[in-house]
This record gives sequence, C-alpha cells and structure tokens, in this order.
Amino acid sequence: MPCSAMSRSRSRRERSSQSSDPRAAERPLSSDCSQVLIHRRAERLTALENVQVPLELRGTPGATERARELIDRVGLTGRGHHFPTQLSGGEQQRVAIARAFANSPKILFADEPTGNLDNATGHRIFELLQSLNTDGGSTIVLVTHELTLAARASRMIRLLDGAIVEDTGATREVPA
Repeated sequence: MPCSAMSRSRSRRERSSQSSDPRAAERPLSSDCSQVLIHRRAERLTALENVQVPLELRGTPGATERARELIDRVGLTGRGHHFPTQLSGGEQQRVAIARAFANSPKILFADEPTGNLDNATGHRIFELLQSLNTDGGSTIVLVTHELTLAARASRMIRLLDGAIVEDTGATREVPA
C-alpha cells in the first residue's frame, strides 16, 4: 500500500493510540510517511522535486518557489532538473541538505553528512550547514568521526564506548 494511502486509511485516533507521543493526533496526516516516501522515490525525482515533495506533503503554499530558493541556496542553480544519478556525491549531499531544511526544522540530526565526501567538499558542506543554521535558527546535532570538523562546531560532546568523555559545555564561539 502506498504511504499516502496508508496514512489516509488510519484515523487520527488510531494513529495517536499507536504512539506514546500525545502530540501524535495533532500531526498532519502526511507527517507519518513523508520521509519514507522521499527515500523510496528519491532516485526517480529530480533535485528540485526531492526538495519540493516534503513541502507539498505538508501543504506549504509556494512549495515550488521555496524548493527553488533552497536549490539556489545550496549552490545548485541550473541543476534542479537533474536526477540524483546525474549529480556528483557532493551535489547529492547538497540536495539532501536542502530537503532537510525545506520545512524549517527546529532540530536537524546530521549523521556523518560529510562521511562520503572528499575533504574540501566536506568542509563546504559543513559551511553550508552552519550558514543554514545561522539563517534559519535550526539546532544541528552533527555526528562525525572527523575531529577537525567537530572542532568547528559551537559545542562538542565526545563519546567513547557510549559514555561522555568531553563536553565543551555551553555553546561557544564558532572558530572561523
């Protein structure tokens, strides 16, 4: 059953009873499945459509314009009509970042966002995340094994075997 059909087939009461989160009944019908749909169909959608889908699922007015703004913001002006297989790894990562910021999340979890990229592209991706963080006010929780990248964050918490071994404490000034 497609995700959207599954979402419509369950009432808000049914969805909220399946969740321990009391806010579940207040979520839009599409919120349960939007990420699944995006990941399943990502290869069949252009860069622009990949960013546009979560906006449309949420019912955001001007979804196409917002998606174009984000595509431009991540430096892919003129590449929005390309499919993921026609983009480099760094460009695909920038599309994923644009999609992640599409609905202006309060918190964004980024698990190794630079892990498959060369060093220079990885640093550009990190700068892009910082820029979107500053401009949009989102908190970014970044997971990385790259200490030079982690050192550029406003706060760093290091873990070893599941235990905190270092916490820089309250947010600090981000090194340039």
